[in-house]
Amino acid sequence: MRKPSTRPKAPSLISNYRLHPGVPDEMIDPAGNIRPGWSTLMAAFDQLGPAELGARFERADQYLRDAGVFYRAYDGAAGKARDWPLAHIPLLIDESEWSIISHGLTQRAELLEAIIADIYGENTLVARGVLPPELIARNTEFLRPLVGIRPRSGHFLHFCAFELGRGPDGAWWVLGDRTQAPSGAGFALENRVATTRALADIYGDMNIHRLAGFFRAFRDALFAQAGPEGGRVGILTPGQLNETYFEHAYIARYLGLVLLEGEDMLVVDGQVMVRTVAGLQPVSVLWRRLDASFADPLELRYDSRIGTPGMVDALRHGSISMINALGTGLLETRALAAFMPRLCRAVFDAPLELPEIATWWCGQPAEQAHVLANFDKMMIGPAFATNLPVDDPSGTALGSTISGEQRETLIQRIMRDGATYVGQEPVQLSTTPVYLDGQLQPRPVTLRVYAARTEKGWSIMPGGLARIGSTSDTTAMAMQRGGRAADVWVVSSNPVERVSLLPREGEKLLRSPHGNLPSRAADNLIWLGRYTERCEATLRILRAYNARLAELSKADLPILRHCREFLDTIDVDATEPMPLGLLASIDSAVHSASQIRDRFSPDGWLALTDLQNTARRLSEKVTPGSDATRLMTILLRKLAGFSGLVHENMYRFAGWRFLELGRRLERGMQMARITAWLTAREAPDGSLELLLEIGDSVMSHRRRYSVTAGTQSAIDLLVLDPLNPRSVLFQLATLREQIETLPGGIEDGQLSPAARATLSLQTELVIAEPADLTPERLQRLAGDLGALSGLVAAAYFV
Repeated sequence: MRKPSTRPKAPSLISNYRLHPGVPDEMIDPAGNIRPGWSTLMAAFDQLGPAELGARFERADQYLRDAGVFYRAYDGAAGKARDWPLAHIPLLIDESEWSIISHGLTQRAELLEAIIADIYGENTLVARGVLPPELIARNTEFLRPLVGIRPRSGHFLHFCAFELGRGPDGAWWVLGDRTQAPSGAGFALENRVATTRALADIYGDMNIHRLAGFFRAFRDALFAQAGPEGGRVGILTPGQLNETYFEHAYIARYLGLVLLEGEDMLVVDGQVMVRTVAGLQPVSVLWRRLDASFADPLELRYDSRIGTPGMVDALRHGSISMINALGTGLLETRALAAFMPRLCRAVFDAPLELPEIATWWCGQPAEQAHVLANFDKMMIGPAFATNLPVDDPSGTALGSTISGEQRETLIQRIMRDGATYVGQEPVQLSTTPVYLDGQLQPRPVTLRVYAARTEKGWSIMPGGLARIGSTSDTTAMAMQRGGRAADVWVVSSNPVERVSLLPREGEKLLRSPHGNLPSRAADNLIWLGRYTERCEATLRILRAYNARLAELSKADLPILRHCREFLDTIDVDATEPMPLGLLASIDSAVHSASQIRDRFSPDGWLALTDLQNTARRLSEKVTPGSDATRLMTILLRKLAGFSGLVHENMYRFAGWRFLELGRRLERGMQMARITAWLTAREAPDGSLELLLEIGDSVMSHRRRYSVTAGTQSAIDLLVLDPLNPRSVLFQLATLREQIETLPGGIEDGQLSPAARATLSLQTELVIAEPADLTPERLQRLAGDLGALSGLVAAAYFV
């Protein structure tokens, strides 16, 4: 419990809250009374005071930044990652009101299931005249190759989202259905984590329904669909350039699912298989997060680069469950809203429990005439989901705002081809309080609620995603147009169950096999290891170079010139205070990590992006010499922190092994090359001391050899010493151990080509003497390590 505050009592936050006249509010009811739950929250805010409240909200924002929560906003051709826009005050809804919402959405989910099953099945709704055939036949979301294919699970819909808004009468209205690939559930989870971090004591004192039970039930339903054969359950993502890729990776990590892209899979004899490091493995369930038409370039969109050829054929064979079924995006068609009351009567012989926004489809004469007669009062928009003829970014505009030639053109289009347009009543949304400049201000809000099919039927998430406008303009809802998102608290008058995804007492444990790693993920892990090791090698060379530059004050000295020449061979310009080649390696490491966010810990990601941000931030401030030396030391320490996190915390599954392979391959190659360069005949004085410093082995050399640095002792320590973690031989010993442990490393007592090549290189160094390792032989050794990388790629990535 919070302790009473001893500060002077400030004016209550709610005392300055000014409602919009005639607009319903989520905190204040029509009678002017504060709604259940809000009084507790506001009293807690008043007790905290403005300074503490602001600090707590900043804590929530900091958590989201540290966790790397982002979405992509598209400003033309490219999408830029932006911080997740959290609205700090949650939307509170009483449990009794939520029960009405849940019941109404359950009915709606069942209705949508019945509609889509009929459209791709017997088509009786069209035959009976309940649905116009034109709405189906002209709809780009109607996928003809899917007609007659019954989903393996027996259901078309498994996960849906619904956009709700509170109408003028105080009731919740349905503004839209999301059945294609509903997004936001993962962001709802992160909203909950961030908000409760800031308001942990308040959250603990109130009876707020938890979200984990909803996700647990859906996860169990997904794995139940996989069947006793134990096929994999994955999330099918379009890739990291998708606007909600963070959510795909987050949900995969949260639920223990495999994150897959179309290129990760292929169809063999009607069975979807995923390319893993252990070979092709079957996939039984895919939670689809890409639009259906992109799923199969053979039978759907021929230009899709993110699908899997043969996916539709696999669905015909009944070998895979698709969540949701391909073709269900048709249910998002705006014109369907005009027929939902009639459809509900036809299917259930009952009215809709949650009212629908009034919609008129202009493909019918009477409705078209009504829309044209009330043009200025209507929201005019496309009837079909992907048809956007109106110049407004959302494809919809209020009739009174359209003028001149555009107005006449649009009216002519409606009269000529009315089936492609709908008219809808303008939406007057309710408002909810947001915290701005130390005060509460009302902002329009919509509510996105999620429904999941579980083994017990439809389950409604007890919460959701509140989408809040940045201004009082009710059209500013879309995230890419400046809106924000808030957590949703369903408040109970009684204690609620505390649930989590951890196994319950007596529950059977299911362990994933060691080879359950997609080849694409393994490829990115190995390159992540290589890029981070390349960064370290470059940083050590640059630090040694700048330290000598600061000490000698002459850039044209032979040792400095020789060092610059080596850096030139790896595209690093030592004359730049922060070489672009170094920044490129850091960026490449971050890019590789971004491809595998589902397998990357938040701490590891934070450490890596902190390295990137520090390098970028300080790159314009550093000067060559001692200043650059200090900066390289800072970056080395940050890189060491990242490496320590990975080494100490990453589970020793196949993923860790491939990361380790990348590190050891790159370190071996870099050490062989720099040793060859600095032990060559033409190497100037001071080269051996420079080599030992770059190899982080100055102290080891002093302890191990009773002589000053010589070519033989340096090569012995940095190439042939099996106990020096910087030596080439040490890297080969580690490579051999990891490669032989991988799937296929040793089969029936026979070494794989990669394992055989590693053993050969290791043996060559074990029996070698320092004098044998000429610069030419060391360069050849670096090339052999590069060839070994190719053998690993051929075995696991092709």
